[in-house]
Amino acid sequence: MRLIQALVPDDCRDAVLAVLDDERIDYVLTREESNGDNSAIVQFPLPTQAVDRVLSELRDAGLSDDYTVIGSVETAQTSNIEELEDKFVKGGDEDDSIATDEIRTKALGMNPSPVTYYAMTVLSAIVATAGLLLDSPAIVVGSMVIAPQVGSAMTSSVGLVLNDRHMIIDGLRSQILGLGVAIVSATIFGWALKSAQFIPPSLNVVTVNQISQRISPGFLSVAVGLCAGAAGALGLATALPVSLVGVMIAAALIPAAAAVGIGLAWGPPVIALGAFVLLVVNTVSINAAGGGVLYILGYRPVEGTTIRKAAPTLVAAVVLLAALSGSGLVMTKQMQTENAVNEEVQSVLEQDRYQQLELVKIQVEFDDMGVLDNSQEITVVVRRPTNEPYPQLSERFASEIAGRLDGQTIVEVEFTESQRSTVRT
Repeated sequence: MRLIQALVPDDCRDAVLAVLDDERIDYVLTREESNGDNSAIVQFPLPTQAVDRVLSELRDAGLSDDYTVIGSVETAQTSNIEELEDKFVKGGDEDDSIATDEIRTKALGMNPSPVTYYAMTVLSAIVATAGLLLDSPAIVVGSMVIAPQVGSAMTSSVGLVLNDRHMIIDGLRSQILGLGVAIVSATIFGWALKSAQFIPPSLNVVTVNQISQRISPGFLSVAVGLCAGAAGALGLATALPVSLVGVMIAAALIPAAAAVGIGLAWGPPVIALGAFVLLVVNTVSINAAGGGVLYILGYRPVEGTTIRKAAPTLVAAVVLLAALSGSGLVMTKQMQTENAVNEEVQSVLEQDRYQQLELVKIQVEFDDMGVLDNSQEITVVVRRPTNEPYPQLSERFASEIAGRLDGQTIVEVEFTESQRSTVRT
């Protein structure tokens, strides 16, 4: 429920009150004499879903935005409030979207102070780094809960659809600096753990499941970013709590930033590059999906926006498109590599001599297209019967996969053993 207070000049008072009467809205009109004119203050309660429509009608009637306040109230008791609720809430005359005036304020209100924002980012990055190295999903989830990235992401998305230059700049700047701080924090923390021998320096971080999931971006990574941005926009625009949505957005960003730091601390560099591409893809996807959903919900810049005035949105859109195109090209190459490896591994395992083997997992190192490393490392995990050797399996995989990839192909096979017994009575 919202309480609207607006300053109504004398020359449009009759038209404004006629709109309220037509919509059967109960209002109170108070004489305003502080400006020395004949203005008045009108205040009235409305269901949240009705605010945008009613304010639009009032503006058409001549109401200006010199003084309009939208406040939250727990409940309202007026003659026609139940009729308004039946019309706008239960009847579905309007969707759940909050007013354009309100969404801007709500997005800005989600941002903590700079000190709090960067402090919480550092803490969340450190917790995420610990969770990744410990291979603990619970700790990684904990890092998402305290991450503050939802506010900056939603600020830039709202700025895009409302063509608000300051919101676009503030949102994108906060995201870039915040994720940069997260990467630096994770790198320093990882290097300290490695130097102090809390984590063995010889640890192959690629073998850690929580890390390996974040160094090879693919289609599912894009899906996570798009869904996170869309969910954030829906939560913001429909007056629903966005705390859980904030966790979703952080899930797409903070662990990836921590993986970049781990890659820089441990190496090889291809690990950091793969995680960085994932981070860029998710960041762009969140902003693009958030702005797209808000646009679909009907949020637009103020009337009279020209091409020149729309320049901030156009520039931001071009930047996001360029970032998505560049990272998307790299990600497409990675997807092609993974598909080729999956097909060849499956083809080998379908041969009669390998019928007793069961595929458990395939881990494909990030394909940097030879920028940092001309070799391609692949780990295949299979389950075999106890004491059954397959000494030539890695060579067979390597020979088949090498025909599909460029450069040197390195295949490592890990076996897990199983036993099966059948007893008949």
